[in-house]
Amino acid sequence: MSCFYQWRAWIRPFGMAIYCLVLVIALPLMIVELKQAETKWHVKGWFIGGLFVLSCLPISLWSILQHLVFYSKPYLQRHIIRILWMVPIYALNAWLAMRFNSAAIYLDTLRECYEAYVIYNFMAYLRNFLVMEYDLEATLEMRPQVQHIMPANWILPVWRNGRDFIHNCKHGVLQYTVVRPITTGISLICELAGVYKEGEFSATSAWTYLVFIDNISQIFALYCLALFYKACKEELSPISPLGKFLCIKAVIFATFWQSFLLQILVSTGLIPNKPDLYFYDASSIATGLQDFLICIEMMLAAVAHYYAFSHKPYVDLAAEPVPCCEAFFQMLNVSDVKADVYEHVRVVGGTVKRTIGRGPAAESGTMDERSGLLDTHANDYETSYIAIEEASNFIGDGQGRVVARRLDVGGLQDALSSDNEEPEDLSSDFQDRGRYSQC
Repeated sequence: MSCFYQWRAWIRPFGMAIYCLVLVIALPLMIVELKQAETKWHVKGWFIGGLFVLSCLPISLWSILQHLVFYSKPYLQRHIIRILWMVPIYALNAWLAMRFNSAAIYLDTLRECYEAYVIYNFMAYLRNFLVMEYDLEATLEMRPQVQHIMPANWILPVWRNGRDFIHNCKHGVLQYTVVRPITTGISLICELAGVYKEGEFSATSAWTYLVFIDNISQIFALYCLALFYKACKEELSPISPLGKFLCIKAVIFATFWQSFLLQILVSTGLIPNKPDLYFYDASSIATGLQDFLICIEMMLAAVAHYYAFSHKPYVDLAAEPVPCCEAFFQMLNVSDVKADVYEHVRVVGGTVKRTIGRGPAAESGTMDERSGLLDTHANDYETSYIAIEEASNFIGDGQGRVVARRLDVGGLQDALSSDNEEPEDLSSDFQDRGRYSQC
């Protein structure tokens, strides 16, 4: 048992030993496969891509293990670890898709959903840092009004500094977390129905519409991240967010736009359809090239992520060691994602209902001119409950209540104050129900 409690001393050598064992088994099998298919160009590409994948995996896994060993700030490192898993998932996904071309669309489903998950976690990482270090709403309210970046300032109304701004940025990112899995699921259904037609720009191709929706949703999510960074650049400087943001943005943009470009090359005939040479059609060649490029790019991304999301700021030898199982369970716990997505769906649903209900008023010009992307005061009670529960999940009892108030409980406090009730009553109510949990 003493060995188990000293897990921080042996988990890294153990992890690397497992990787070396996999390498000893996988590399000879890859060489045998290559020898048996010397004339097949796609197998050669698969072998070369595999070498890059096998090179990037230890870098990413080592970085993840370092964060688990020095797990001193769970409310930040949980999101960092999820982001670091991006490289292994992308690399293995692309490599397997190259080998099993018929299953590529199903394998890519995981990658596309994880892409949205990464953007969400980066926003959560920034937000959690700020609410622990500052009274974010008050800080933003004292600043000059943050203006939209061109050309968004021609379309979107001004988001008032403070709770409105934080609320809209958060939900602007969350919408991609909801939209991407939905469009991915629709693409799978369309593929089974034979109407997906990847790479075909036509009115009968579901791919054309889904790519447009994904593109708009993704760009808006990244825009909200950029705007949030613009507003909080000074407060975020201790964690150097720009390099982290560029690492994530580079991977997401590279994979999306190079895939889009390759499909254009297929549509224009620049990628030929030569099944006698490549054993695939033109669309499959483009998909294979995309996966091959991802295998190479993930090697570069692994190095960039290692330095951008370094474990060194979290090394605290004086901190109380975190139990092994707790560190791993915290990494896998997605209760915060569930709570945020649930909140987003309720807020959007409530906003839509109110918009429809006050349609005539809006047409007559009586709608509040400061109305933004979402009604900030929508579902204040539900939003506050979720915020308190989420905060207590990753920080604990006492700190959870403080963070919850800073996250999104202003509206609830106003409502309670009008009834001459103290906000503390709500916290004690949740504590009585046993809804606070310790990390």
